[in-house]
Amino acid sequence: MKILTTDGKARRGEFTTVHGTVQTPAFQNVATAAAIKGGLSAQDLKENDCQIMLSNTYHLHLRPGDEIIKKAGGLHKFTNWDAPILTDSGGFQVFSLAKLRNIKEEGVTFASHIDGRKIFMGPEESMRIQSNLGSTVAMAFDECVKNPAPYEYAKASSERTIRWLQRCKDEIKRLNSLPDTVNKNQLLFGINQGCCFEDIRIENMKIIADMDLDGYAIGGLAVGEPKEEMYRIIGEVEPYMPKDKIRYLMGVGTPGNIITAVRLGVDLFDCVMPSRNARHGHLFTWDGIINLNNAKYIEDFSPIDSRCNCEACKNYSKAYIRHLLKAGEMLGMRLAVIHNLHFYNNLMKHIRFAIEQDRYDEFYNKYVNKLDTRI
Repeated sequence: MKILTTDGKARRGEFTTVHGTVQTPAFQNVATAAAIKGGLSAQDLKENDCQIMLSNTYHLHLRPGDEIIKKAGGLHKFTNWDAPILTDSGGFQVFSLAKLRNIKEEGVTFASHIDGRKIFMGPEESMRIQSNLGSTVAMAFDECVKNPAPYEYAKASSERTIRWLQRCKDEIKRLNSLPDTVNKNQLLFGINQGCCFEDIRIENMKIIADMDLDGYAIGGLAVGEPKEEMYRIIGEVEPYMPKDKIRYLMGVGTPGNIITAVRLGVDLFDCVMPSRNARHGHLFTWDGIINLNNAKYIEDFSPIDSRCNCEACKNYSKAYIRHLLKAGEMLGMRLAVIHNLHFYNNLMKHIRFAIEQDRYDEFYNKYVNKLDTRI
C-alpha cells in the first residue's frame, strides 16, 4: 500500500496487486456468487468505474464448486473480469446462513443452507477453496460473533481467530508454492475481531499487526450495533493498524458510513446495499435517497439524478424505470443496480479528489448526512 497523500486521518493511496492497482479509498462491488445481482456482467462493472470485485468463498464452494472454477482457470477467467477480486473467507456465511453449526478448534462443521449436507470448514479448507478460486486477495477464516456477546466469549473467540489466522498464513504460503496453483501471488488479509470491547479489539490488532500480512480488515461490525459504536471501535483500533498496509472495513455500508470511516483512516469497503436497495427501487443520489415506488414518480420524466452519467440516467426517466420495476421487468432492476453502483464508485472518486485537494472536512460536512437522508 502506497500512501500518496493524507488529509487528517483520511488516506489517498494505491494498492498494487498482480491483477492491477486499486486507487483508494475504494468500494468493492459485491458479486457474491460471481455475479452482481440484477443482471450485471463484468463488462458492466468496468463501464461503471468498478475497480475491485468481491465474491464469496462459502457460496462458490457450494455452487458450482471451487474445483470447477479451478478447472475454468480461476474466477478471473470464469467471470471474464481481469481486475482484482477479493474473496470473503466464508466465515460470516457459516455463522449467519448455516442451519446447524459446531465450532471447535479445528474449524466449523455445519449444514449447507441449500441442501442441508454436512460440510467442514476450517482455516486450511478456506485457504484451499480460495486458492482454487484464484482470487487476488484471500480473507483469513475467522469467527463472526453475534454482537453483543458476553465478554469472555468474545475474548476466547478473538484468541481462536488469531490462532486460525496463523494457520491461514502457513497454508496460503504452502498453496502459493504449488505448481498448479491458479494465482501464486495470492494475498492474505487478517481480520480484527472482538465485538465492541475495545481492549479485546486493541489486543487482537496488536498481535495480528505483528504477523506482517498483506492487509488488515475490521470485521464483526455493521451487524446491528449503533453506527456511533462502530465509529468508536474504528477510532480505538486505527492507531494500532499498520500505516503501510491497506485497511478494510467489512460489510460497510451507507454513503455516510463510508464518508465517516474514510475520515477515521479506512481505505476499502464492501456492501450489498447499493445492489440490494436498487432492486427494491431505493436509489442513491447527490441530494439523498429516493424511493421509485412512490406514486410521485409515475409522471416524473427526469433522470434519477441529473448529475449522474450512468446508462440509466443518460437514457431513461424515473417514470420509465419505476414502470419496469412495478411490471417486474428485469431491465428495471438492471438499470437501478447500474445507477447505484455507478453512484458508489463515483462517490469514491469524489472522496479521493477531496483528500487530494486537502478539503476532506468540507466534503464530510456537506455530504455525511445528506446522502443518507430519504427524500
